[in-house]
This record gives sequence, structure tokens and C-alpha cells, in this order.
Amino acid sequence: MAQTLLRPEQVDDLVAQYREGATLVELASRFGVNRRTVATHLTRREVAIRRGRFDPSRIHEAADLYLSGLTLVEVGMKVGAGPQAVRRALASHGVVIRPGGRCGSRITASTAVGG
Repeated sequence: MAQTLLRPEQVDDLVAQYREGATLVELASRFGVNRRTVATHLTRREVAIRRGRFDPSRIHEAADLYLSGLTLVEVGMKVGAGPQAVRRALASHGVVIRPGGRCGSRITASTAVGG
């Protein structure tokens, strides 16, 4: 994978956007870097990382996407949350998390989230 280096002014912009509410996933997409790279830049600038920012009103959408075969990372990209936040939210609503990859599921989103 090619490494993308951010200029200091880009890191300044990244930090400002994060402080304004952008997620790690959103910033990674905007700046063309991995979300861990975003977290590293924020940590270096002594910015506290928010944990588990997942909009609960999007649980049905996230469940539908995950149960259609998307990965947790892909679902997170679509709903603006990190894969672990998506995993926690789906699991807490009864969605069975696949052991890895695109295995598919036999339960429906409405069944999984009590709809």
C-alpha cells in the first residue's frame, strides 16, 4: 500500500475538522489515509480520540448493510463510524457478527434488531 504523507497544514486542517465533529473514518476518506494514521496525527497533537460515535438512529441501515454482506469497515464508511463502533452497535442489537470476511447471514435486519 502506498504511503500518503500529510503536510503540516493538512494535519492542522485534519485536527480542526476532527474538533468540529468529523469522525476518524470521514477524515481518513477525505485525506486519503488510513483511519489509524488520522488517530496517530491527532494523538501527536494531543487531541483526545472520541470512542464509539455511532448514530443509534442508523442501526437499521447498518444492520441491512452488514447483513447484505458488507464488512464492518464498509458499513462504517457508509454510516460514518469506525468498524468497532459498528460492531458494538450491531452486537448490542442482536446481530450475529461474522467471524471474518463476507460470509453472509440467514437472519434479516428486521429480525436482528427487533423490527
